[in-house]
This record gives sequence, C-alpha cells and structure tokens, in this order.
Amino acid sequence: MITFVPTPIGNLGDITLRAIETLREADLIACEDTRHSLKLLSHLEISKPLTSLHDHNEATKGPELIKRAKEGEKIAIISDAGTPCLSDPGHRLLKAARDQDIEFTVLPGPSAITTALVASGFPPHPFSFHGFLHVKKGKRSKQLQAALDSAETTLFFESPHRIPSTLEILNDLSPETLICVARELTKKFETLHHGTCSELNTHFQTHKAKGEIVLLIPPAKS
Repeated sequence: MITFVPTPIGNLGDITLRAIETLREADLIACEDTRHSLKLLSHLEISKPLTSLHDHNEATKGPELIKRAKEGEKIAIISDAGTPCLSDPGHRLLKAARDQDIEFTVLPGPSAITTALVASGFPPHPFSFHGFLHVKKGKRSKQLQAALDSAETTLFFESPHRIPSTLEILNDLSPETLICVARELTKKFETLHHGTCSELNTHFQTHKAKGEIVLLIPPAKS
C-alpha cells in the first residue's frame, strides 16, 4: 500500500487523525525534504525510516518505492506542506502505482488551493489552478493575460521575491481589476490582500512579501 498523506500548510493542528494514524503505521515515509518533515514528525512523536522524494529524484526513486510496496511495505508519501502531487512531488509515483496495479490511496486534508479559493470571496466554481507562475516575465505575462480573460477564478502559486514583478505586470495589463494575494495561510501572520492590481502593486513595491503566496484572479466580467 502507498498512501499519499496531506500535511499542514502552516498550522500543525490542521493534520487529520487519519494522517497521523497512517504515518504511525508506515514502514517508510517518503518526504520532499526529510529535514523539513522531521519537524512535523517530531511534533507528532513519530519516528520512522525516511527517504527523500522530490522533483529531481522521483523518476529514479519511484521504482524503488514501487518495489517495496510490492513486497508488502506500507509507504507514506508526504510533501513539505499540503497535498502531494499538487505542485509537489508524487504524481509520477501515483501514476506508476496505478499502472502497475499497486494498491494506493489519497487522504483528504489541507490544501492552500482550496483554502485560498474560499477565503478570497471570489466565485469558487468554476476555478482553475495553474501551479507556480513561469519564471520568465514574457511567459508569465501571457499566463496572467489568459487568467484575466478567463471565465473562471484562476489561482497561481507565486514566490515572495517575484510577487512585486508579477503585480507590476498585472498593473500594466489591467490596473482596475480586483485581485487577491493570500499569504501565509493558516499561520500566525496570515493575510488576505484584496484590491485592484494598481493598489496591490503599489503596496507590494514598498512592503516586502514573506512566506507562501497564492495569487487569485476572479472571472472576467461578461
């Protein structure tokens, strides 16, 4: 059995009882960053063998985990925060497990995507999530223009050091469009910044952003 286990996106109290039980019963826990995951596991007083599973080794580590699952081991998959596979490692392993008829399950739990979507106050459906915005400004601009033109609420992850540049692009494209920047969700300094592209561009040019960020753009007005 391979179990994909969501972990808290900030507040450690958000982990589910089922997730804790799964981690306690696992023979091996595969982590995006073992050092980061040790903090959570120590908090839960769980001591299990750990192995790394991240974007750079998933293709090679996957077959090893599949083999161990075939031999009867219980494998738990966790990322640094939130649900594995959603802009986090795990998708290739899950697909391999499905293709090879290895039993697997995905637990429900914390996700910055759904938390930000509901908290933003924008229409929750339909919506689309596009992971991290592109590093290159030209491609990022095309992604943002497509979101501004979309009939759906659109969500992106963005890094704190790039959010000023991204908001500058949005200000150039559509200064009066209302958007939301959700930051540090579930944590002590959680903030939901609502305003026009122009207003938030001005704010973040002078206020350094920190922590995890979700950028939300509402549906285009018909």
